[in-house]
Amino acid sequence: MNQISPPSSHFSQTWLYAFWKFSRPHTVIGTSLSVWGLYLIAIPITGTSFTIEQLISVFFAWLACLCGNVYIVGLNQLEDVEIDKINKPHLPLASGEFSQHQGKLIVITMGILSLVLAWLTGPFLLGMVALSLAIGTAYSLPPIRLKQFPFWAAMCIFSVRGTIVNLGLFLHFNWALGKTPTIPAAIWVLTVFILIFTFAIAIFKDIPDMEGDRLYNITTFTLQLGPQAVFNLALWVLTLCYLGMILVGVLRLSALNPAFLAMTHLVVLVGMWMRSLAVDLQDKTAISQFYQFIWKLFYLEYIIFPIACILA
Repeated sequence: MNQISPPSSHFSQTWLYAFWKFSRPHTVIGTSLSVWGLYLIAIPITGTSFTIEQLISVFFAWLACLCGNVYIVGLNQLEDVEIDKINKPHLPLASGEFSQHQGKLIVITMGILSLVLAWLTGPFLLGMVALSLAIGTAYSLPPIRLKQFPFWAAMCIFSVRGTIVNLGLFLHFNWALGKTPTIPAAIWVLTVFILIFTFAIAIFKDIPDMEGDRLYNITTFTLQLGPQAVFNLALWVLTLCYLGMILVGVLRLSALNPAFLAMTHLVVLVGMWMRSLAVDLQDKTAISQFYQFIWKLFYLEYIIFPIACILA
């Protein structure tokens, strides 16, 4: 005989699943890999060794960044409920799993927690989190609502993911490890790569959302240029990223293993182009799947680059 789960257990499971969707899992994974990847890069670059105290500090930095992540994506959902009912009906506010009041409570709580945790963890982390939250607020919240303007919308996304997160986290880990807060060449290489890469993410993400964006007058590059042009632009931007990393490998930057860096990025570049040939721009599901594939490439960079540093 099948057992029936207690109502409270079922409610908890349902709420946690809704919260997981509300946090936008692909961004949570990206944020997590950014934090832990940059810590693994900081260890060989600064010449220090692992300690339990360090891991505790990294853990709290990770929590602060996760809370900030949920604040930013949650605020965007609060302001986009009607648009999401068309573009992303599975999201908790659009589907009715969360009420507007619940959404606001989660966003406010996460925003406060991120700032408090960052304040307790270190000054560079606090500056990074505060600046990220400010840009995320300006991106979604009226009257500024920068997401209405294609250039500024893209600028918000790649400035936070590309510049603020990488430089801010590395400075934080440098400070936490007792080193002079400086930015070495390897971190600039990663920052430029991620900066350009997230521009591709920023323009590509609107391709499957054309219907809702058009209906609610959200101007995007996709609506201005057409999905095929934006798809091709994103591919060539990503290609530029990988060719740049291959060139860095050829130039043999001392903090990175050149053969590993060049070969891994060449393999990923070839794989990306092969995967792109199967995308049907008339199929919204196929476009969304390729968008998630681009995020997987983003995750992969925070695995490849730390290994290249460790192997140097």
